[in-house]
Amino acid sequence: MSPLNQLYNRIKRYPRISVVICTLNEEGNLSKVLPKIPDWVDEIILVDGHSTDNTVAVAKNILPTIRILYQPGRGKDDAMKHGFRNATGDIIVTLDADGSTDPEQIPEFVHPLLNGHDFVKGSRFLKVDPNMSLHRKLGNRMLVALTNLLYGTKYTDVCCGYNAFWKKCLSNIELSGGRFDYEPVLHVKIMRAGLRVAEVQCGDRGRISGNSKLPMLTQGLKAAIAILQQRLLG
Repeated sequence: MSPLNQLYNRIKRYPRISVVICTLNEEGNLSKVLPKIPDWVDEIILVDGHSTDNTVAVAKNILPTIRILYQPGRGKDDAMKHGFRNATGDIIVTLDADGSTDPEQIPEFVHPLLNGHDFVKGSRFLKVDPNMSLHRKLGNRMLVALTNLLYGTKYTDVCCGYNAFWKKCLSNIELSGGRFDYEPVLHVKIMRAGLRVAEVQCGDRGRISGNSKLPMLTQGLKAAIAILQQRLLG
């Protein structure tokens, strides 16, 4: 087969992949994230929440080809939606900028999509007991139990920031905005849309440096309220 035909077959067989990373003052973590993204990823988008440190400069220095976007509003929902709208890939993969998610696992998330699934959600609790503090474990398990009870799902994690999906699926989901409830609400809406979902085990290495943008208690309460609100909106 000629090199031109080989290239054509590759283009036909493999979709374009975009990685979306949202940042807010994450300059100390990007060196542990960006270099580990596989070189076959077609597009890497950094959506910055108007950082006051050198996040954007550090990202450009590490990866000159990275696309820098500035979110128009506030909150993780807003940043994610902005990244999704501007992504050119057929598949979108979301990574956390704090270093807690391992980019080298991207093939494990893409593979189920190429085999018929619409959405692949990361789970830190699938088949393992993650290395995290007791209060984080309890909080996450309570949110999972609440989601499964209200919606009849069998999820093992609803707050993991590591996910992959076909971009075309977004037409079936009305994403929320402006609140720190991105993952829980997204998973509820995916279930309601009837999408084919697979869970993939992923590690939680924890934040490398810096502080969380919201206290754990506040974050957990907001997620629980969002899950209940979605049920009431039913």
